[in-house]
Amino acid sequence: MHSIKAVMAATLGNLFIPIACGGGGILVIVKDGHLRGVAGVIDKDFSATKMAEDINADELVILTTVDHAFLNYGKENQQAIGKIKVEQLKQYLAAGYFAAGSMKPKIEAAIEFVEKTGNLAIITSLSNANKLADGVGTIIYN
Repeated sequence: MHSIKAVMAATLGNLFIPIACGGGGILVIVKDGHLRGVAGVIDKDFSATKMAEDINADELVILTTVDHAFLNYGKENQQAIGKIKVEQLKQYLAAGYFAAGSMKPKIEAAIEFVEKTGNLAIITSLSNANKLADGVGTIIYN
């Protein structure tokens, strides 16, 4: 069996773009000397961030159903976030602008990637995936 790093290196060496990672999973703990299943989710945004770090990705792209992350999402005064420094985004996160189980984990994962690598993270919709070079979506940088 090959390690994920070896598989990813071979994939990248053949000029393929890896698209992997997903939520869900079966977690186990040892209780009273026995393995027991427990409820849990392996967050897809954080697993994508970890993979991007491991393969030294130039950018992390998180595709979702909206073109941007928003302040006040779904309200009359919602505001799309374009290009933003990681420090400003951390302030918005701390102020509670992003919903748990929705945009919040994407924002946290993007912040983690940018802080650990110094590279860009982009949050946008699948329909914008072919326009990334045009600077679409929410672009997080140092």
